[in-house]
Amino acid sequence: MSTIQFLKTRFRFTFWPTVFTIPAILLTIGLGTWQVQRLAWKTALIADREAALSAPPAAIPDSGEGAQALDFHRVAGEGTFDNDKELYIGAFSTRDVEGYQVVTPFRLADGKIVLVNRGWVPEARKDPAKRPEGEIQGSTTLDGILRVPVVPKSIFSWLVPTPVNRPNENFWFYVDVPGMVAKVGLDPAQVLPFYIEAGPAKNPGGFPVGGQTRIALPNDHLQYAITWYSFAIILAAIYFIYHYRKPGPAPEGK
Repeated sequence: MSTIQFLKTRFRFTFWPTVFTIPAILLTIGLGTWQVQRLAWKTALIADREAALSAPPAAIPDSGEGAQALDFHRVAGEGTFDNDKELYIGAFSTRDVEGYQVVTPFRLADGKIVLVNRGWVPEARKDPAKRPEGEIQGSTTLDGILRVPVVPKSIFSWLVPTPVNRPNENFWFYVDVPGMVAKVGLDPAQVLPFYIEAGPAKNPGGFPVGGQTRIALPNDHLQYAITWYSFAIILAAIYFIYHYRKPGPAPEGK
């Protein structure tokens, strides 16, 4: 029996199920393909970050243009911390202990200033007087990860708005270079438009705890792709089963 004959005798098309099911199958196949593309993009991004972090430290760039190519790269330079101008980002430790990440201006030898996220301190050690050993004085070497600032956004931002920094309370949800510079009274012309997250080297006294850079990215796109393609297969199977009719008994005498 030819395919056309099979369709005529075994397959019974109906209008509305076809109108709804075929576009749904095409949509799920499209979403699965999109997730495959996202998987390739995310895998390459993770590989780029890991390669950048394993490379030798570069010099701290002197402009925003130079920083774009060094996002998530190690950088190093000499300078001094302005410890009396600390800023605080609300954060939890890896053990879900409430605390803050301490951001401190760092004056480079050429006169430029860069904000440095020195790491995490618990709520009880927020006051610098309670961690005096960690308030490094004089010239020191900074080794950390360069970060280009971005305002964090969720795909559900329409439902849950992005938290707003509270400069008057010196409480921040994310690094806002212009806002932080204004808060501590620095000259914006001297401040570089990026920031650095300190590396994991232990500070005197143990605080702040550096090495807070998060390079791990969720990469669940393969599972999502499999899910969408599975939906397409299930819809196609249901559509076929619904429209397929078994052959009836042969007429008598045949």
